[in-house]
Amino acid sequence: MRKVAIVGCGGSGKSYVARELGKILDAPVTHLDAAFYDDEWSELPKEKFAELQRELVAQPSWVIDGNYNSTLQIRLEACDTVVLMDVSTIAALFGIFSRQIRHGAGHKGNGVHNRIHWGVIKYVATYRRKMRPRVMSKIEQFAVGRAEVVLLANRRQTRSWLRKAAGKHS
Repeated sequence: MRKVAIVGCGGSGKSYVARELGKILDAPVTHLDAAFYDDEWSELPKEKFAELQRELVAQPSWVIDGNYNSTLQIRLEACDTVVLMDVSTIAALFGIFSRQIRHGAGHKGNGVHNRIHWGVIKYVATYRRKMRPRVMSKIEQFAVGRAEVVLLANRRQTRSWLRKAAGKHS
């Protein structure tokens, strides 16, 4: 495990897993929200965002967290491990609201990018029905059979998997 793509709904724990896995693997961590948005929440142009990801995945090791379905193929074709944070809708909604309470709004420099508005709530509330099938399809198309695919359904399972990963890489 040297090149890890972490995907899943907002509030599912992607950034936490990325930070912890980065420490375990001694690999650079990229939070795609930090790459895509500047301090005023302006978006990086789509082609520049894709090019940045191509540069990132060309490195010898990395952990990248974020969905961004339009560029997911870039990460899936280059990774050796995909981690899908496959938590329930309730857990993801709890995640975005508890993150807001813990960290406040804005950019925190550690993968925490909080900006809760109706669009974010709707995205999280409908992720399992609308976006998850699209993400699963891309994982099946570009990663299955070539990369290890890990599905983590809850926080306890996530902590257990991280402990096992730490044991393998110590």
